[in-house]
Amino acid sequence: MNRIDLAGRVAVITGGARGIGLAIGKRVVESGGAVAVWDMDRSAAEEAVRVLGRASAHVLDLTDEAAIGVALAGTQAAHGRIDILVNNAGITGGNAPSWELPVAEWKRVVEVNLVAPYLVSRAVVPVMIAAGYGRVVNIASIAGKEGNPNASHYSASKAGLIGFTKSLGKELAKTGVLANCITPAAAETDIFKQMTEQQVAWMRSKIPMDRFVTIEEIAALACWLCSEDCSFSTGAVFDISGGRGTY
Repeated sequence: MNRIDLAGRVAVITGGARGIGLAIGKRVVESGGAVAVWDMDRSAAEEAVRVLGRASAHVLDLTDEAAIGVALAGTQAAHGRIDILVNNAGITGGNAPSWELPVAEWKRVVEVNLVAPYLVSRAVVPVMIAAGYGRVVNIASIAGKEGNPNASHYSASKAGLIGFTKSLGKELAKTGVLANCITPAAAETDIFKQMTEQQVAWMRSKIPMDRFVTIEEIAALACWLCSEDCSFSTGAVFDISGGRGTY
């Protein structure tokens, strides 16, 4: 494993208690950093802290602006600084044609996958601007670039996250804070439990490498984007889709 230098850095990772978020947290700690796990599952967040070591748990609903403020204050009290924000938390909301998806479910997916990263960024980014340094990494999806059938809510939310990243990167370009996003193909995480077997099989069939990305591969790319080595990329979209992405 290549060494990424995150010594002394503190990363807020939303949805950091499991899956991709936990894998990124492990790579941050292995690289010398510390992690603030922002997650709605208390027991999973506390277990993640036990596994990670240099970490703290902050339990909240990421769509609740007031709760975000409490988590921010708690993170600053626990660690004294915030250098990195990884907006990772997300849901799929099941699979169905657009006209059959429940309106409430469509709205909920957009709220968690797009509105929550905006609210968290709105709270955390000013802390980074004040410090003159920061890295924001948004975990989008190849679905946001191509649009997956029977997942219009998920695809639209991730396309919105890509657009948000591009705007944020330009806004922050002269501040020392960089904002980029990653567009992975599907990884075998708990999010698969929200999908049909047919949807999962379809996603794999679209990947030229004929396998799903591993969470460790996503973590490696994310942590490079979290580091000082990433110094001239902002508002950018980094593909990690096994050859599926064409732009």
